[in-house]
Amino acid sequence: MARTASRLPAALRLQRRGERPQRKAKTGRASAPAKAGAPGKTGRAGLLARVRRTGAAGKAAPPPGPRPLPLPLRLPIMLLAFVFMVAFAILLARVTLEPSPASVALTHSNLHPGRSLRAYLDYASVRDVIRQLGGNILLGVPFGVLVPVLAPRARGVVQVLALTALVMLMVELTQGALITGRAFDIDDVILNTTGSLIGWALLGRRLGRAVHARRVREPAGA
Repeated sequence: MARTASRLPAALRLQRRGERPQRKAKTGRASAPAKAGAPGKTGRAGLLARVRRTGAAGKAAPPPGPRPLPLPLRLPIMLLAFVFMVAFAILLARVTLEPSPASVALTHSNLHPGRSLRAYLDYASVRDVIRQLGGNILLGVPFGVLVPVLAPRARGVVQVLALTALVMLMVELTQGALITGRAFDIDDVILNTTGSLIGWALLGRRLGRAVHARRVREPAGA
């Protein structure tokens, strides 16, 4: 009988001695998911921490693009631009709102874009063409240069052109309604706005970026 008992499997021998291997198996199966679940919680917590750190770093990061000039340099530029704008407004009033009684018989209103331009190109001399067309273009250049410096919210090309067109349209309406020897001409507004575009492209855009910081739009969910 001793030989027969020694040949029995180990599991049967353990059962005969009163041991219970099932408890070890259950304990092993129950402990495995717990050990596997611990790194999962830690991984999720680490991921949330990294997301928070990334969001905080994104909010604290400076906006892309060139930075504006230091304040001691920006203030003199803005003050100088204001002085130039006042001087330009006085010059504009003298050039456009001064009566011209000798031109009463020669002036007439023009509501059709391009009509005055064609008339000057067809009948006027080269000197008169340069004087009339070039003068109206030059009158619009200061708008494109000074408006981006004095008005931070109007630095874009659309805002500059719209503001120039509005101001010059009011000037032309005043000329046609109140000033002797002056008439409303839509082509003058077009030429003034073209000059504003040239001034913005050459200098105004750069001055606006140098004086004012770039606006950054925050996300809707922030």
